Amino acid sequence: MVDTLGDYAMFMLDAEGYVRSWNAGARRLKLFAPEDIIGRHFSTFYTEDDIARNWPAQELRYAIKLGRFEDEGWRVRKNGSRFWANIIITKLVDENGRHIGFSKITRDLTERRQQEEALRQSEERFRLLVDGVSDYAIFMLNTHGTIVSWNAGAEKNTGYTAAEIIGHHFSIFYPPDVIASGWPEDELRFALRDGRFEDEGWRLRKDGTRFWASVIITALYNQQGQHRGYAKVTRDLTERKRISALEDESRRITSFLAMLGHELRNPLAPIANAMTILQLPNVQADSIRLASEIIERQVRQMTRLVDDLLDVGRITSGKVHLEFEAVDLRGVLMEAHEAVEPMITAKRHVMHLEFDDSEVWVRGDRARLIQIVSNLLNNAAKFTQPGGRLELILKRLGSNARIVVRDNGPGIRAKVLPHVFGLFVQGEQEASRSLGGLGLGLSLVQQLVIMHGGDVEVRSDPPISPGTEFVVQLPLIASPATNVLRSTAPRSAGHRYVLVVDDNLDASLTLQLLLQSMGYRTAVAHDGPSALQIAKDSEPDAILLDIGLPGLDGLQVAERVTLEMARPPLMFAVSGYGQQSDREASIAAGFQEHLTKPLDIGKLVQLLEEAFKRRDANRT
Repeated sequence: MVDTLGDYAMFMLDAEGYVRSWNAGARRLKLFAPEDIIGRHFSTFYTEDDIARNWPAQELRYAIKLGRFEDEGWRVRKNGSRFWANIIITKLVDENGRHIGFSKITRDLTERRQQEEALRQSEERFRLLVDGVSDYAIFMLNTHGTIVSWNAGAEKNTGYTAAEIIGHHFSIFYPPDVIASGWPEDELRFALRDGRFEDEGWRLRKDGTRFWASVIITALYNQQGQHRGYAKVTRDLTERKRISALEDESRRITSFLAMLGHELRNPLAPIANAMTILQLPNVQADSIRLASEIIERQVRQMTRLVDDLLDVGRITSGKVHLEFEAVDLRGVLMEAHEAVEPMITAKRHVMHLEFDDSEVWVRGDRARLIQIVSNLLNNAAKFTQPGGRLELILKRLGSNARIVVRDNGPGIRAKVLPHVFGLFVQGEQEASRSLGGLGLGLSLVQQLVIMHGGDVEVRSDPPISPGTEFVVQLPLIASPATNVLRSTAPRSAGHRYVLVVDDNLDASLTLQLLLQSMGYRTAVAHDGPSALQIAKDSEPDAILLDIGLPGLDGLQVAERVTLEMARPPLMFAVSGYGQQSDREASIAAGFQEHLTKPLDIGKLVQLLEEAFKRRDANRT
């Protein structure tokens, strides 16, 4: 049997390691004929390095000690060629237990060794490739999402070393809200279902900073088709994301500036035409009335545009000032409806109002709440075709007040819907921009609602169902013990005397005429020194004082009036500047109120009369 085995070299050694037998497999494997090798020491088959370190003798010693010794290594044939051998040396004893020699079996594993070496080199090349890539985080996950390998790019991108991260679940890179939503597990599920999953989103580094990542997760299987885990490749695209955002912002700003130019020029044309009509000789009363109405409408439109721009600036810089008080929302909705009613009537819309019977109180800034609702109504009226239906609904819902503005217009396209509350965002319009607007209204609505502790959402699903619905929710408060009703009716001006100070001649003249028409006695000054002198000489009851004046500015005039007059008049700052810092500077200088241009005359008269009443009560 031994002689016929051709795949194994099987031979005997004496106790000193000399060859005593030789089979066919030994001859085929080592190329020695029996007469060439029998009687020679078995170290003949070893490399010079192994002989130099006395390895053959060491093998025999291990076999004697252990009874059997197995090893793999390079061996040498008769012609000097080498092969990779698996060898087993067994200690032989006689019937008395006396050591008499060894059996040695050798198998040629060169082919397997070459395959293993090729695999090792392939793995080494792959490892070098993966480890050498520093722009990509490349790592492996087991079937449960636990990290089992880590490359240099992963360390560079996330800040974690291999020792710190291997063994952790890969969700460690995701923001808390994303983890709470179950998204990391969903990614693995999608990758397992489809073989591959790709996504972009925010990820976290070790230091807590965020980066915008492009990720690819690939499911891995062995040769038997068993799922073994996942390969995950992540690339940091934060810079590209930033550049893209800047480019988008630049496009939006460019578009916005074009819209702004269009929207501001539109009112100027009818104003200029109306002024030309007023300057015609022998102009008829009807033409004067018509021109005046045109100017009023267009100024109101320009004021709304400027106010929106200023509000956006204040909100985005955190400088908007809210005057919180207890507000009954029913009155707010009625005033907002009245403000938009001319447009509703002009477009022949049907308006449906539905309010709770009981009072609905919230804590808020009444003027800003009116602005929120009127902006939503204005949008609904503007974008709904003539003859449409609008709804304004106020209900209680648990601890919240719920305001619904609904229309049956064309709705908002799905691609625009997620962005309607962004700055400068508008629905698609024709090049003529017949609907107008700057795309600021809804952004203001959202920001103001949030500042009131509420939230706003939009629903629209064209063409399945027409129309758009905006829902505002604000936290309710208990009804106040006393409800002081607001009265907007002007009171009798009586003998009140008001000094108007403005370096803009038209502005001062028109304000003087308006006050005179309401029964006030008036005087006018156009610079700071003149205003101070007239105030000292004539002792007005109140001064409406522009801030930007020649000679002495409004703040300086107010300070000197306070210091130099025994009974200083009431002073109201009138300015084009309306930041919180401007208001604070005016109050510090002695003004009762800081009003921004253009003035709301009804509000101005109300403020004047309330201030006069308080002053008179204090004097008595």
